[in-house]
Amino acid sequence: MPITQIVFHGDIDDKIAEVVADNIIISKVQDALDLMVNQALQGTRKIILHQPSISPDFFELRTGLAGEILQKFVNYGVQLAIVGDFKDITSKSLNDFITECNRGTSFFFLDSVEDAVKNLSS
Repeated sequence: MPITQIVFHGDIDDKIAEVVADNIIISKVQDALDLMVNQALQGTRKIILHQPSISPDFFELRTGLAGEILQKFVNYGVQLAIVGDFKDITSKSLNDFITECNRGTSFFFLDSVEDAVKNLSS
């Protein structure tokens, strides 16, 4: 899985990993844990994922996958930004979930890598 490290503010201890993949890399909780461990070993506790890298089940809240995965990120103190097109979502519950996540400081659903870096670095 190709991963690009983005360093900001000149601080080598404050890195963001952008995961760039051509396929789904997160389809179950263990996949998310593996990604977090891999990045922790690289000294990174902030991750950017692109929407196509995550199973569509994640965005079906009734599966519980999003809740389980995001709880693991909280437990391990890792911030996550998911970059994608979330403007045309018709599910009220998913829209509400995204809105609540974006109000916090741990998870973000954004439309650009630039916005993800900005949110994860503040």
